Amino acid sequence: MANFVLLYSGGGMPANQAEKDKVMQDWGAWMGKLGSNLVDGGNPFTQTAKTITAEGKVSDGPVGTMATGYSVIKADSLNAAIEFAKSCPVFLGGAKITVYETFNAM
Repeated sequence: MANFVLLYSGGGMPANQAEKDKVMQDWGAWMGKLGSNLVDGGNPFTQTAKTITAEGKVSDGPVGTMATGYSVIKADSLNAAIEFAKSCPVFLGGAKITVYETFNAM
């Protein structure tokens, strides 16, 4: 099995407490469904980002589209990771997911 980072981008937060409670229930159910395949449930990101170049130049904002959060899962393949990602509740807020496979460099 390999680890995969689900990088969330876009989307929005629930408009009221009832919607927030529902979204949190959906996240809990999704994470429960993942079971031992969930490596790190992750966290949302703030809107604060800086980009740093190899020359040390620092600028405001991200490279490309602003990422809004992440989770790390393990799966047998990229396609299996995609199947897990398809049921992620982040889509309820209008976000998209990019799935990256990681590898152990050590």
